[in-house]
Amino acid sequence: MNQQHRMRPLALAVCAVLGLAGSACAIAQTPQELETRIQQLEAQIKELKALVEAQSKPVAAAPAPAAAPGAPPPPPPIQATTITPNSPPGTKFSFTGFIKTDAMYSSYSDGEIADGSIGRDFYVPGTIPVGGADEGADLDAHVKQSRFIFGTDTTTADNKLIQTRLEFDLFGSALGDERITNTYGLQLRHAYLNYNNQWLIGETWSNFQDVGALPEAVDFIGPVEGTVFVRQPQLRYTSGPISVSLENPETTITPFRGGARISSDDNNLPDLSLRYTHKWATGSYITAAGLLRQLAYETTGANGVDDSTIAAAFSISGKVMFGKDDLRWMINTGALGRYTGLNLNNDAVLDASGDLDAISGTAGFIGFRHLFNDQLRSNIYYARAEYDNDTALGGTAQTESTQSLHLNLFYSPIPKWDVGAELTFAKRELESGAEGKLRRLQATVKYAF
Repeated sequence: MNQQHRMRPLALAVCAVLGLAGSACAIAQTPQELETRIQQLEAQIKELKALVEAQSKPVAAAPAPAAAPGAPPPPPPIQATTITPNSPPGTKFSFTGFIKTDAMYSSYSDGEIADGSIGRDFYVPGTIPVGGADEGADLDAHVKQSRFIFGTDTTTADNKLIQTRLEFDLFGSALGDERITNTYGLQLRHAYLNYNNQWLIGETWSNFQDVGALPEAVDFIGPVEGTVFVRQPQLRYTSGPISVSLENPETTITPFRGGARISSDDNNLPDLSLRYTHKWATGSYITAAGLLRQLAYETTGANGVDDSTIAAAFSISGKVMFGKDDLRWMINTGALGRYTGLNLNNDAVLDASGDLDAISGTAGFIGFRHLFNDQLRSNIYYARAEYDNDTALGGTAQTESTQSLHLNLFYSPIPKWDVGAELTFAKRELESGAEGKLRRLQATVKYAF
């Protein structure tokens, strides 16, 4: 067999392996032709490889068109990494709050309120001067109600929701003064963990408090003497309309025959609160809560005191809707102590033997809110508190009652921007019969974000 016939099977094998056809794979008749065909195949393979590589390279993005004169700059690039890389997967972060500026023009009928008193920042019934001379009006302005709220929401693998909240305002201790900086520190409001809307651990509103019943106020709280108002660490469990909590205890005491308040942390049992809420589809609701507490005080020494007693209080509140308007109300009774009126009256008074006698009282408020339109609304509300003090034990300088009437108007030129003003008329009366009055006009500008 000659060389030509020996090379033909080799050429057929090369074409079969490469899977090529056509003229480039035509069977060569001589060794020289075979070598030429192979060189042609190698050249075609190189061209094909270069074409594939060129098509696999990323195409450069076209340059962005120049912005038109006066147009806003383009948005910044999307963040390439997570806010906190160590957070659980799927965690959502939030940062909200508001900036609020308040100005108050206050007049007192029976004495001068102390410079720097918290009562000059917002309505605190227990700071109304009583039994003194008429004083000229005071003008105060601050931004202490401004608030910052940080939060996270995480959905676990078994579809449970874990929430955290950390909230501050600016009512902390002063870091400056009104002469130069008007600087104030952060004050903790809330710091808690909420697991699947059932278990709450941390500091927030007491389970004994109904925040939803509070009227909309220019003032920090509004119907102060008539409402429960406490934030404290707690363990709370919620199941449908029922919630129960164990909360941090504290006892405030009036000394025998009167004197400066005693704050006692000698409790060894938590405050227990139970709440039930019923809601209607219209937005109306009613809720009732009970509070059971241990009041305790212990000192050492020759005249040491060691006593404790159990006290209870009850609260009922709600909201009734009238179209877009609503009526809000609350009634509290029992050993209210530090839970109402910003500790307007104490939890207990000491007798001559060093025993604790719980102080009972009744407090409440009612308020009506009217919407004139989407931008204009108004609230009017009245609050009152009365206490059953034993003057033989605590003296006649204890607060016997306080009451206040408030009327405000809010205008919202755009969503989340409020401009408002509120008139307050308040009176405080002691067990001695002495009384003092407050008249205040407060203006505010608030923007929420």
